[in-house]
Amino acid sequence: MFKVEGFSFKVITISIIACIGLLLLPSIAVAQKGEIFGNVVNENKKALVGVEILIKGLDKNVKTNSKGEFLISGIEYGTYQVLFFLSGYQKFERKITVDQPRLNLRRINLKSWEYELGEVEVQVVKQNNFGIERLKPVEGTAIYASKKSEVIVLDDINANKATNNSRQIFAKVAGLNIWESDGGGLQLGIGGRGLSPNRTSNFNTRQNGYDIAADALGYPESYYAPPSEIVKRIEVVRGAASLQYGTQFGGMLNFVLKEGSRSRKAEVNFGTTLGSFGLRSNELGVNGQINKLNYFTFVQFKQGDGWRDNSGFTNYTFFGGVKYALSEKLTAKLEYTFMDYNTQQAGGLTDALFKQNPRQSIRDRNWFHVNWNLAAFTFNYQLSNKTKLKSQFFGLHAKREALGYLGIINRVDPLENRDLIAGNFVNWGNESKLLHIYDFRGMPSVFLIGMRYYQGTTESKQGEANAGSDADYEFLNPNNLEHSDYLFPSKNWALFSENVFNFSPKFSVTPGIRIEKINTSSEGLFRTRVSDLAGNVLLDETRLDSRSRNRIFPLFGLGSSYKLFPNMELYGNFSQNYRAVNFNDLRIVNPNFRVDENIMDEKGYSSDVGIRGNHKNILSYDVSLFYLFYKDRIGVLLKTDENLFNTYRYRTNVSDSRNSGIETFIEVDIWKLLRGSEEKKQLSIFSNISHINAKYINSNETSIEDKNVELVPDWNIKTGVTFKENNFSVSYQFSYTGDQFTDATNAKFTSNAVNGLIPAYRVMDLTITYKIKKMSVSTGINNLLNNIYFTRRAAAYPGPGIIPAEGRSFFISLKGTF
Repeated sequence: MFKVEGFSFKVITISIIACIGLLLLPSIAVAQKGEIFGNVVNENKKALVGVEILIKGLDKNVKTNSKGEFLISGIEYGTYQVLFFLSGYQKFERKITVDQPRLNLRRINLKSWEYELGEVEVQVVKQNNFGIERLKPVEGTAIYASKKSEVIVLDDINANKATNNSRQIFAKVAGLNIWESDGGGLQLGIGGRGLSPNRTSNFNTRQNGYDIAADALGYPESYYAPPSEIVKRIEVVRGAASLQYGTQFGGMLNFVLKEGSRSRKAEVNFGTTLGSFGLRSNELGVNGQINKLNYFTFVQFKQGDGWRDNSGFTNYTFFGGVKYALSEKLTAKLEYTFMDYNTQQAGGLTDALFKQNPRQSIRDRNWFHVNWNLAAFTFNYQLSNKTKLKSQFFGLHAKREALGYLGIINRVDPLENRDLIAGNFVNWGNESKLLHIYDFRGMPSVFLIGMRYYQGTTESKQGEANAGSDADYEFLNPNNLEHSDYLFPSKNWALFSENVFNFSPKFSVTPGIRIEKINTSSEGLFRTRVSDLAGNVLLDETRLDSRSRNRIFPLFGLGSSYKLFPNMELYGNFSQNYRAVNFNDLRIVNPNFRVDENIMDEKGYSSDVGIRGNHKNILSYDVSLFYLFYKDRIGVLLKTDENLFNTYRYRTNVSDSRNSGIETFIEVDIWKLLRGSEEKKQLSIFSNISHINAKYINSNETSIEDKNVELVPDWNIKTGVTFKENNFSVSYQFSYTGDQFTDATNAKFTSNAVNGLIPAYRVMDLTITYKIKKMSVSTGINNLLNNIYFTRRAAAYPGPGIIPAEGRSFFISLKGTF
């Protein structure tokens, strides 16, 4: 036995126990635990449900109950950082010290941020640098929750912007059919989900939120397209946009223009582009911020000889905008746009002539002139951080003149007096919207109400002009026109409302209603002249015509959204649609085209269901199914003239129709996927594929029952790859568009080439850009393999007949800022 002299065993044992006790005392003290509790409310002192509370450094987190209360127990004494999270609210962080069994944090106030309304700025949270984004559920005074939307960010797009190359610019918007009959980019022709691309008339087309079409009711075609150089982004919202932006089936297209630099009093931007076939484009802009005044000005001159003979053009565009902060809550903005272009129309070709030489032109007396003047005055008033008012006054004064020989293309131009169709458009209106954020069951919800008044007058004249070959837009007999002289006044009142109900941080429902009152009228005269094949006049009479239509009707819609994960959303929507007859189409005298005098308005609905999302800066996707139903769809039938026995197109309510399909878009940055999201290099690949099945149903015309709807390619595919490193980028794009018919009877061939099949076509584009400080150089090749194809058969201007798309072309652009 071990012994220590002078110490007994008992003393030793007591000493050991005492030492162990002294060592354990601090541990016992540290191991004391307590709990924290409290409740979470919003700015209006209402309880918030589902708030996530997390303690940094500890594996402890809970959510608030239906009363906004929370309790976290088993917390060791000490100092911690507590975080409070709830979708739609700003993150809140608080430092606490747990030094007692029960610590009351009392009332925690969270401030909303997702729907907080600041100064009116048309901006999106940067999701990626692919050039395509999606709109937030609420932006400015607009609701986009549950809607199919895309945002094209122009600075991230590699394209020939001098010619507004829509095949490249809209490459990542699924389901678009694009007409490529304008090599200079003077007009835009896109249609979505099986709707006609004709001058984008099936979209409600806007610039900075206001209408830019000729007449939103009587003639909703856009002869003006904003220059890509001054466009910041393009917002595309599909069918359900009808509740806020009009009754149309196609949706809304909004060009958001750039504003002045906020960091400099004066900044100068310049650019010049040279390209094939005599293309020359020069632009100059001055912008900046002076105290409370922000300004932006831009002027562009563009001209070219055209790919085909007889297709030269000149174009002038000016834009000026000023925005002034009258107070911290009130801003006013004034804008003016001017555009004027004159172009020679090469005319159409027959199928045989197109195969022989698509660059030839057998019409040298056809011209087209457009003059466009737009103005807008906008007030934005921030009533509170929850309520905002926007009121926008807008107006248009414009004209377009089409001059030439309208006879079918398989007949020789007789060199007689030419037809002149002149349209003058004057319209103005106001659209005002109030958006308010409020609490619904402890969650932020959004209410929007708005009204619109619109008044337009279209003056349409058609008569004879001289037999020359120059651009002389003067009637020979202005007081006694040979064809028609009409006024088409129209008025529109609308009241609309939508509401986003957030039932949880993940689930929302958005119902909406729009009440429309539309009045369209026609007042004028038309002259009917019938001649035999020898030119002898069989009938010559003038009739007075006066008609008016009034409609009042509601449109309803419903959308829903569910966030499966923070960056993955399941969405769906339904919306009724309506399209009023365009009266000014009724009296155009064209030997290839006639219109049913009893033509009726179109009705129907559109719906979507899809899944979309993004992951960091690596992946973006949107996959959706859609269904579009048309009641009494207006279409074209082929008829034979009883006297002349020639074939002509007859526009009438041909049938009901339904369009259904799938739209898919996915883009992934391969470089970041393999090397990590912090990589500065980018190697992105995108795929944009849509498949549409569109049929005529419930038709009284046996010749079109179950036939394909015209201008609907079954497959529309665009894919491409972009590599970016520092200041260098290169993009390659491939486009494929399937076969499509041009009339409801699905005729594959007609002798005058006005109707027939548009065969499938493939196109490739290559663009390279290099930036040096404040300068950039871009160059590229459009239609890389010089494919010969066409996207359009025209019934009138710029045809009639096949309008060939442009062959291979080159361009180089230099741009700078100082």
